[in-house]
Amino acid sequence: MLKRVFVAPDPGRARLRFAARAVLGIGLAVVVCGLAGHSLAGAVTGGLAALLALFTVADPTVRGQAVTTALLPAVGLPVLAAAAELHDLPVARDLAFLAVVGAGVYARRWGPRGHSLGVFAFMTFFVAQFLHATPGQLPELYAAVLLSVLTAAAVRFGVWCYERRLPPAAVAAPPAGTGLARVTTRQAVQATAGAGFALVVGQLVSGQRWYWAVGATWWIFVNTASRGETLVRGFRRVLGTVIGIGLGLLVAVPVHGAPVPTAVLVAAAVFGIFYTAAVSYTWMMLCVTLLAELLYGLLGVLSPGLLALRLAETGVGALGAALAVLFVLPVTTHATTDAWIQRALRCVHACTAEAAARLAGSATADPAPRVAELEQLLGRVRLSVAPLVHPLNPMPARKARARRVLELLDDCAREIRGLVAVAADPEASHDARLAAACWRVEAAVEALTAGRTDTLRHAAEPPAEGALAHLHGLERALAELAEPLRTPSGSRLADA
Repeated sequence: MLKRVFVAPDPGRARLRFAARAVLGIGLAVVVCGLAGHSLAGAVTGGLAALLALFTVADPTVRGQAVTTALLPAVGLPVLAAAAELHDLPVARDLAFLAVVGAGVYARRWGPRGHSLGVFAFMTFFVAQFLHATPGQLPELYAAVLLSVLTAAAVRFGVWCYERRLPPAAVAAPPAGTGLARVTTRQAVQATAGAGFALVVGQLVSGQRWYWAVGATWWIFVNTASRGETLVRGFRRVLGTVIGIGLGLLVAVPVHGAPVPTAVLVAAAVFGIFYTAAVSYTWMMLCVTLLAELLYGLLGVLSPGLLALRLAETGVGALGAALAVLFVLPVTTHATTDAWIQRALRCVHACTAEAAARLAGSATADPAPRVAELEQLLGRVRLSVAPLVHPLNPMPARKARARRVLELLDDCAREIRGLVAVAADPEASHDARLAAACWRVEAAVEALTAGRTDTLRHAAEPPAEGALAHLHGLERALAELAEPLRTPSGSRLADA
């Protein structure tokens, strides 16, 4: 886990810039709220709004990110009003919260923008419970949200918009389907059911902090697409919370909410959330837990008993998510993994075809966007296969096959990157053997995606030439993928 965070590659220092900009944007938002005369509740609301504006907005283009950021208050303010108005009507409040959960997950079918707006809506309702917001506080909270989102946007799109120098990010859309065949539809039902369980049991555990359980269920469903992914994410959330509570006992409790050390620690926790999010959910949850502890310290209610309660509510939320994905319209790990692997293989072929066309002299062929798409798809494959390679997986044979699939797909990506680098050389010229090699790659991909793995054969000895050598390596990796991807009855890569 330590290696995943501190040794993980950070091309272009993207994670470092992402985290540093978050500290700047959120810090400025809190300062602006303070200068506007807002109370601690207003500053907390503003800081959270800025955090979400900088963390969840992930459209592929800067223009799209700006539009989504502008839409956040349009979604969040009505939800905030509903949460405050229903403060003294527990049944109506609970039903409204579950409706927000279902709608927020369902909105993910509309891509990154739907995901961002859904998260913002949920967290707006959540923070209203955190602060026990009442209708009389709404004007201040409205102003805090608007000022903070505006400040975060000024930092993101004005002061430090490093994305303008980067190509548009590739976004791997979820597998299609209709009705209950869509993953987003099934997850909306699952999340609502899991949140309902968490809400009821969470209130039995604590009538004051029950929303922690609902929050745990919600965030466990984020960025997952199968029951295996969700179960692993739940385990990592609980683990991160446990470690974060231990750290809080050593750091947050002794600070007692003192403004200066708390501000420094909050900045460190925010940096950690953004820096570790892409590589370790456990570490991110550690930082989230520490941030929550520090905020409770500012509010003057932090104690060891409160930390124990947070752990209990997190466990309730994780249990709710687990029960929902196991028994409510389950989305199997096998189906999800197979869909992402097939899309990655088709992208391998598309990358090869674009690179070959570039080598043949085409002025319009550009494999770079395809390579970026392949990296996104491989990230989704790793996420979907994570349950199979998890240390607690009791099936060593399937674990070994899953690891072999990941290794060979990484080999494919490495050969693709090498091929594209050769194709980018203006001195590279067309070789008649390239067409034959690309045809063999296409045939291998078609055989793998159609399940005809028995027809694949290893390529001949590798040639010395750069492009042909990379194509040979690609053929070899595709041929070797036949064995772990073979799915006779009873030995699929993942259980149904």
